[in-house]
Amino acid sequence: MIINVAIQLLPIKTNLDLIYVVDEAIKLIKESELKHVVCPFETVVEGESKIVYELIEKLQNFILKNYCDEIIMNLKIHASKNDLFINDKIEKYC
Repeated sequence: MIINVAIQLLPIKTNLDLIYVVDEAIKLIKESELKHVVCPFETVVEGESKIVYELIEKLQNFILKNYCDEIIMNLKIHASKNDLFINDKIEKYC
């Protein structure tokens, strides 16, 4: 099943620049090679549900291990009996 997940990472305990930490998270998302769209407040990821959930856990562990003592991750998950594609949702606006 193809799902869409909006991931918002909020670093709250770090000595680093917050934008730097978010940029590192986006790099990890890009490396996943999943379709994604970077937006001003979150990054939307599209893919097989198992792979997307694995990415979320990897992202959480990576940021906590390397950059922050504490984070908040807000997730919006759109799942359906049918596959969901980002392009179907935004093509009329592009």
